[in-house]
Parts: sequence; C-alpha cells; structure tokens
Amino acid sequence: MPPTPASAPDEVVHAFGDDALGDHDAVGLVEELRSGRVSRRELVQAAVERTRRLDPLVAGLAAERFDAATAEAGETHAGYFAGVPSFVKDNSDVLGLPTQHGTRAFVAGPAVADGDVARVFGLVGLTVLGKTRLSEYGLSASAEPVGEPPVRSPWHLGHTAGASSSGSAAFVAGGAVPLAHANDGGGSIRIPAAVNGLVGLKPTRGRVPSDRINREMPVKIVADGVVSRSVRDTAAFLREAERAYHDPGLPPVGDVTRPGRKRLRVALVTQTLTGAPVAPEVVAATEAAGRLLESLGHHVEPTALPAPASLAEDFLDYWAFLALALSAGGRRTWGRGYDRARNDALTRGLAARGRSRLLRVPPAIVRLQRSHRHTARLYADHDVMLCPTVARTTPEIGWLSPAQPYETVIERLLDWVAFTPVQNVTGDPAVSLPLATSAAGLPIGVQLSAARGRDRRLLEVAYELEAARPFARIQD
Repeated sequence: MPPTPASAPDEVVHAFGDDALGDHDAVGLVEELRSGRVSRRELVQAAVERTRRLDPLVAGLAAERFDAATAEAGETHAGYFAGVPSFVKDNSDVLGLPTQHGTRAFVAGPAVADGDVARVFGLVGLTVLGKTRLSEYGLSASAEPVGEPPVRSPWHLGHTAGASSSGSAAFVAGGAVPLAHANDGGGSIRIPAAVNGLVGLKPTRGRVPSDRINREMPVKIVADGVVSRSVRDTAAFLREAERAYHDPGLPPVGDVTRPGRKRLRVALVTQTLTGAPVAPEVVAATEAAGRLLESLGHHVEPTALPAPASLAEDFLDYWAFLALALSAGGRRTWGRGYDRARNDALTRGLAARGRSRLLRVPPAIVRLQRSHRHTARLYADHDVMLCPTVARTTPEIGWLSPAQPYETVIERLLDWVAFTPVQNVTGDPAVSLPLATSAAGLPIGVQLSAARGRDRRLLEVAYELEAARPFARIQD
C-alpha cells in the first residue's frame, strides 16, 4: 500500500512498490544486479524516491547526499554490495555531511573524512544516501526531540520507532533501503529492530570497527552493525565487513548461509534484574520462542539473568557519567558554540546524576569490566540465552518524551530497556528477531545471545527460527 497522509497516525505506512528495489533484501538486490535485471543507478534512484515519500511520515532523515550517491552509482566498485543503497546513523562521520548526534546544543560542520563505519560501508560497496536521526547522543530508547518531529514506527505512526538507531530502522522497515547502519550502547540496534520487525544483531565487541569516540570509552559498550529485514542480509554484512577488517582476537564469522546442525542448550530468561514487570504479551512471545526451539530439537531450561544485582545501578551510573562527559566537554569536542543548556531534560538529568555520583563511577567501571565473568559461567553450561528484547510492547509517542521531567522519563526508560544493556557491558553478541506480533499488530522482538565471539552461532540459530516462523512483513 502507498504511504498514507501524516495526519493519520494510526496507519501502517511503507514505500514498497513496483520499482527497481521491489521487495528484495540486500542479497536479493545483489543477485538482481549481477543478472543485469537492474542497474546501480536504478536502485539508488528508487531508494531516493522512496525516502522522499516515506520521510515526511516517519521523520527518519538527518542529512542527505542524494546527488552524490546517484553519481557514485555510475562508478565501478568491487565490493559485494556495490550499488545497494543504505544509510549511516548520524553519530558516525560521513565525508561532507554534519554529524549532529541528535542534539541542538551545537551546529555541526561537514565532516572532513569518513569515520571507521563509513569506511567499512565503502569497502563493502554500500552506497550511502545520507544519515539517519537518533535520540540525543543516543541516550534514550525513543527519538522524540523537543520542538522537532519524533521518529515514528512505520508499523504504526502513533508509536515510537525505538532508538537510538530509530531513523535507520524506520527506513529499513518502511522499504526505503534494505539495510542500514545502527550502533548499540544499551540496546540501540536491538530495540529499534524489535519495534520495527527487523533483524538486529549487536556483534561481539570489536567485531566491526567503531568511530573513535566509541573506542575511547572506559567501558567499550558500543558496537556497530546493521538492521535488516532478513537474517541473510545481516550475515552477509558481517561476512563482508570481516573481509574488510578482522579482529585477530576473535574467531571468524565466515560465510553463514544456513542453520547449524548442532542442537543447543538454551537458557530461558523472562525476569529482569531489578524485578521490573515484563508485559504478559512479551513473556508469552519469549516462551513461545522457547517452545519453538524445543520443537526443533534444542534443549530449553529456565534460568536467571546472568548478571550481578549491582549491574543495573552500575550501568545507570556509567550512562550518567557519559552524559556528564558529553555535556561538560562539549565545547572542547564540538567548539565554543556548544550550549549544554540546549540539551534535553534526559541528558541534563543524567549529567546531574553523573555529577552527584562521580565518586561511585570508578568502582562501578571496575565491576562493569568484570561482568563478563557472570555470562561466561552461564555459557559454560549453555550455548545461547533466550530472553525478551524489551520488557513491554512498543510505547506510544510521548511516553518517553524528554519534554517530561527527568524522573518520569528515566523510570519509564529503565522499565522498558531492562534486558539489552547486559551484552553491552559484557561485550557478548546478541540478536533481536521479530518472532511475534502483539494484539495491536505491532512487532515483538525476542533476543538470543551467546558467548563472546560466537556471532556465527547466533546467525545459525536465527536462520533456523526464520525458516520455522517466517517474519511478518509490513506490506502483508
């Protein structure tokens, strides 16, 4: 169906149509290109047109380079994805485009060079159409900037597209491009994937290069990857990224094209660390995924989330410390025009917490750095862990708005994002898969995680689940 007017917030919208992109995923587009049925220029032009149709509805675009992308489509490139259109999230540098980080506290100039993520995208052949919107500094799980349009889910315009990789997820789910860059410092690949019915793999720490700002963190919680509509697209991206750069300390992922043969020991988790409630629909979706795995021959047993009780508080203190560092160091990082008073209430509230609890940060960092020991013990007896991606179904626009008091937003945020931060702290890989749909017709993501370096195992299980329970499509 064609996009509906933006004044109809309860409608499903998408830009799929009878053009060069069709309803192909990225691997399918590579096959179309190699067969000669479409050209690179046709793909880029179709993606530009779809973005122009979809963006007024979902508000996912931060900056565009449509003319440059169209020109590049006529150039020769050896990368596997050469000619496949995509986007980079607006917290990673792309030559010639500003990197605004979702904030109004400063005005960014054009980047003088590609960051590491954009370089990888170039090496694998993806054509970057522009940059996608995110929540301020990526700190919230919903992109609802005060005084600007929120990023909406194409599955239901009255609901958030998640965050912080919200614009990327909205464009992929809505059919503008088949995959797009996302990064994850507390769930920011997996949460928007869950909200928008996508595959969202947070790779093992160090698997995919990250820009310098992420590499310099005391606890390197951010991992870069993509959101996609199929397991094979995510697998193909990791394969090609690995050919461009391989961390010698990690086992290679290689070319994963089918389910694995090994039957796995699965730890099933449905309770949060803090005891925050999990919505019955979310619990039911996770338990149904467990039964599906059992029907496929895997062994599933309930267990507790493998993390110390202190992790939730320690992570929040560390998150607040990062907000304080961004705010206090803003002029040094982004210039004299930086005005921290223009940050939203969530950023200001986190920074205030960081300032008041500064002495607690060093021991919190030490505990966070050691937290992988807990998941390592779990994976000594289990191959993967199954749990919800988020603790409740997708909230409506406004529920996480930073126009509200900090105390309201942070409480709601912590209740919703109760599972994903564990793997950011430990560095383990985790993937959200769209295995269920709520009574309201919105996607529900279920998360699988594994030990460090076991990204291949997650892809193999994801292939098996996708075949057994094909993912719902927005155009159905």
